Amino acid sequence: MTIDATVLTDWFAEKARDLPWRGPDCSAWGVLVSEIMLQQTPVARVEPSWHEWMARWPVPSALAAATPADVLRAWGKLGYPRRALRLRDAAAVIAAEHGDVVPSDVDTLLALPGIGAYTARAVAAFAYRRRCPVVDTNVRRVIARAVHGAGDAGPASNTRDMADAEKLLPADHEHAARMSAALMELGAIVCTARNPRCADCPVFDACAWQRNGRPAYAGPAKPVQKFAGTDRQVRGLLLDVLRDTSVPVPKTRLDVVWSDAGQRDRCLDSLLVDGLVEQTTDGLFALPGEHRH
Repeated sequence: MTIDATVLTDWFAEKARDLPWRGPDCSAWGVLVSEIMLQQTPVARVEPSWHEWMARWPVPSALAAATPADVLRAWGKLGYPRRALRLRDAAAVIAAEHGDVVPSDVDTLLALPGIGAYTARAVAAFAYRRRCPVVDTNVRRVIARAVHGAGDAGPASNTRDMADAEKLLPADHEHAARMSAALMELGAIVCTARNPRCADCPVFDACAWQRNGRPAYAGPAKPVQKFAGTDRQVRGLLLDVLRDTSVPVPKTRLDVVWSDAGQRDRCLDSLLVDGLVEQTTDGLFALPGEHRH
């Protein structure tokens, strides 16, 4: 089975969410910022932060000039804050080596700090309208169902997933870029993991899963990410204390956020190792680069 690109891109033109990083006047930098923010974070939480970041740091050199502490404060509650520092590192290279313009070539994008295969392809496709497969969990699920007739995608395989997506893209670059966005949007708002809205699907008639009688997914269970009580939660609580103050704090201020001292100290240590927190010479704790003694 295949998916008709024209049918899907026509649907996208009519039904896609109006997201600011999809606008014709959005820079490649705006697209890159959105892609980093959207990793493991829902659109509703990203959109207000994206607007604030683009107003404050409209070009890479502006972010590169900001202190790590300011960047972490602005990242706020988006989660996985190492993303913020990696984006700043990438901005510094873009400013210094690429004339403050995000590169358009996938290999050049991959050479930037913290930019992986997915992000590089997404920027090439969505910012520069290039024909290159962009595969996330949404795209994998759409292809698994519509093309392969399975209830969901099995374990990721970069080679197979890229080849599957590549086959669906029209030859024309602009049409292919729209197709990449449309596949992703279909998976995000219609062909969802639970309770897919098949009645609203533009490719319903050609869907192999539909024709197979919508068999349940029988492959390996996907790991469910829990948050409560995890090191991620504790790290977030420790960072909250430092984001909410402009002066370094003693360890006693951090100790009150979590009762398990072993887990708390392990998490503080990991934040120091990751460069998200620094310790001053007199033993206080602060966001990086904020107060060097």
